[in-house]
Amino acid sequence: MGDFNFLFAIYNQENDIKGLVIGGTFSGCGKTTLTLGLMAAFIRRGLQVAPFKVGPDFIDPGHHTRVTGVAGRNLDGWMLSKLYNLECFRKQMLNADIAVVEGVMGLFDGYDGKSEAGSTAQMAKWIDLPVVLIVDAKSMARSAAALVQGFERFDQDLKFVGVIFNNVASQRHLAYLKEALWDNVQMPCIGGMIHDKEIEIPERHLGLVTRQDFHFSDKNITRLADSIDAHLDVDMLLELLPEKKDSDIKRPLAAVSEKISRVRIGVAMDNAFCFYYPDNLELLEEYGAEIVYFSPINDNNLPPNLDGIYLGGGYPELFAKQLTDNAPIRRQIKEKSIAGMPIYAECGGFMYLCREIEDADGKTYPMSGCFPFSTQMFTRLKALGYREITTLKDTALGKKGQIIRGHEFHYSEITTPSPATCTDTVYAVSSRYGQKEITEGYKIANTLGSYIHLHFGSCPNAAEHFVETCFSYKNSG
Repeated sequence: MGDFNFLFAIYNQENDIKGLVIGGTFSGCGKTTLTLGLMAAFIRRGLQVAPFKVGPDFIDPGHHTRVTGVAGRNLDGWMLSKLYNLECFRKQMLNADIAVVEGVMGLFDGYDGKSEAGSTAQMAKWIDLPVVLIVDAKSMARSAAALVQGFERFDQDLKFVGVIFNNVASQRHLAYLKEALWDNVQMPCIGGMIHDKEIEIPERHLGLVTRQDFHFSDKNITRLADSIDAHLDVDMLLELLPEKKDSDIKRPLAAVSEKISRVRIGVAMDNAFCFYYPDNLELLEEYGAEIVYFSPINDNNLPPNLDGIYLGGGYPELFAKQLTDNAPIRRQIKEKSIAGMPIYAECGGFMYLCREIEDADGKTYPMSGCFPFSTQMFTRLKALGYREITTLKDTALGKKGQIIRGHEFHYSEITTPSPATCTDTVYAVSSRYGQKEITEGYKIANTLGSYIHLHFGSCPNAAEHFVETCFSYKNSG
């Protein structure tokens, strides 16, 4: 981490801090529940937890935030540079005692099958933290040792601190698993979790139910911590974690001048629109935006004196009737679009800017109509994966040729009419397979929409340009 030459402020007193990465053998092995439980157990011990999520996911960081009271941050080895990830990690650790990093998919799964790009393992090495391996031990005994041994030996540069077995049937089952590890693997067993439906988070079509729709009560969080303490040796885990001096990580940039807000940007935030990278909003603020939240479900009017609007992703299809019923704000957003106000929308926000949403049962709900498209929900996934976009024309996010990285994940698609016949198509999109398609990024006036969630950390100029575009609009009339 000392390879980067910045001017950093140094703390006068060094304290020991710790951290761990929660890695799984596959998606769905229980990483999120165990991560939240460990966070709650650490907090119970008086530790300030800094939460992180590897990968582009929006939902897990929201639950991290609820349990820890600290905004969950995404670390991503493909969307974001190594330097950006390290700086994000350092900033989040400023007031923390321990970092808890939830991995993505299986430990070694990432952008492709040839490299570690975008994987949890890559990120663990970048931030120099050991891995706790989560193994779903349902219907397994001695075979679990072979599985753990394979993970332990696959990458000699990766550090492991221990293994946790999930979905253990009984204490006798756990004893079998521990016997199997003896003399076969180096990492110790931290314990085994017996299945508990009371601490499960329900799922739906884009993954776990969001924090907005599944509220972790204080009782839920206490139960999580109780379950972790009952089945895992948390104190042994903390003892096994290597200590770092906080000057190794807590090296913040020198103080900057006070931010001056030049524009007001309205950000849609409610149950229908809640998918935002905190970095995106903070970068907008850094370049001079005052963020003003509003709800397209509940608010009859846009906030006053806006110079721009940002509509993130979420679940507009689940709240389509409420969005349709709120005709005043739909009308106001369309009027702002026609007037040339900069409006940027991603995925669910883009669907809201279209003419209508047709749900999986064939029922149609009018939306704001900024774009003359219909979108339709399907019961199967329509797109999933990392995306790199290159702007083909000047947009609210930058000049022609701007390159930004992001992620796409949705069950809907545009049905009618063909976008090419009625709008400017302004993104050239590269998937991880290198395919080039000019089929994304739709622009009408200063309104820009797409199914792709862009991370401004991959190109901070995008946030700066959006603020500048809002400032120009503010001074145009």
